[in-house]
Amino acid sequence: MRKEVGRVTTEERDEIQTLFERKNGLNELAKILTPDNNELYEKLVMDLGETETKFQNWWNSMAPKYNWESTPEGHWEIDFNDCVIYLVTPV
Repeated sequence: MRKEVGRVTTEERDEIQTLFERKNGLNELAKILTPDNNELYEKLVMDLGETETKFQNWWNSMAPKYNWESTPEGHWEIDFNDCVIYLVTPV
């Protein structure tokens, strides 16, 4: 089930969208890069870890700021087109 629980500013949307796209790009790169190229692989792992942390920190800081509803089995999603935040829970 998907329920609207809030909105963010366009600037906040742009911040999480950049992190989301970076995270997805790094995950795609991780699928094709092997540990054979140790230096590049280590850089990818570090960058992915840092990006994942920034991504989660964004959600952790926005949730209390806007007082979004949450549930233990749910997660939030953003609609990048209109800056709406949804709580997604199993049906």
